[in-house]
Amino acid sequence: MGHSLGHMLHAERLKLRRGRHHHREQQKFPDLETLPPEVGMAVLKHLNATDLCLASCVWNMANDDVLWMGLCKATWNYATVYRKQRDANFSFRRLYLILDEGSLTFNADPEAGIEYLVAQGVLDNHPRELAAFIHGTQTLRWKPLRIFLENRPDVLDELVIRQNYRNQFLPNALRKFFLTIHAPEERGDYLQKLVEKFSQRFCQCNPDCGLSPGVIEVLCFALILLSVDLSSPHVKNKMSKREFIKNLRHATPETDPEFAGHLYDNIYLVGHVAPND
Repeated sequence: MGHSLGHMLHAERLKLRRGRHHHREQQKFPDLETLPPEVGMAVLKHLNATDLCLASCVWNMANDDVLWMGLCKATWNYATVYRKQRDANFSFRRLYLILDEGSLTFNADPEAGIEYLVAQGVLDNHPRELAAFIHGTQTLRWKPLRIFLENRPDVLDELVIRQNYRNQFLPNALRKFFLTIHAPEERGDYLQKLVEKFSQRFCQCNPDCGLSPGVIEVLCFALILLSVDLSSPHVKNKMSKREFIKNLRHATPETDPEFAGHLYDNIYLVGHVAPND
């Protein structure tokens, strides 16, 4: 009886060990290298740069330069180096680090950031190339970018040319413009220059709008002032729709009152045309 009971206990112990071993095998992380390449690439292309670096420590496929090329072009849509012939030692992973360093430097010192990217052979120091680079990335903070564009009117001109306002309602187009080229905090010559450039570009994109650049410029300033009036907590007596239409009729007699009413409604419902967030 004792002998039989001993065998039974031994058998139960073996069974328990096998169960634990089987459970550990099930809990083990799968070997990523065994995944089909197309599945692996589909997973890895959704990672950001930090996660891709971490993945490369355990997964050789994460070192594939195609993944880093995708990250570069998704973060910086354009750089001069993209269209240049590249040598055998070229690496998109290294390029990503250069572009990232250049963007961080730009956000601290715009001129130094551009100088760094030019020195690294990533950008050509030409207004059109710099405008294409700025237009294609969200990594540059708006305050240093505004300072840079204020000091580089040649780049500003090229950046304005890249904007498309075809068939866009005027306040929406102006709002889009100031999301790309941020307005200064105070009214002055630079704001005047920006509004003038926007008005010209808006008319180029909408030649059949029936309004001249001069009229568009007046309307833009009216929209900016209305935005401040309606959004500022310091203004107690807000401008009414009737007052806005009346003021515009005096400033631009050719503006249709119904159109002026739609302008007011847009600012009232959507908000400031030049938010500095």
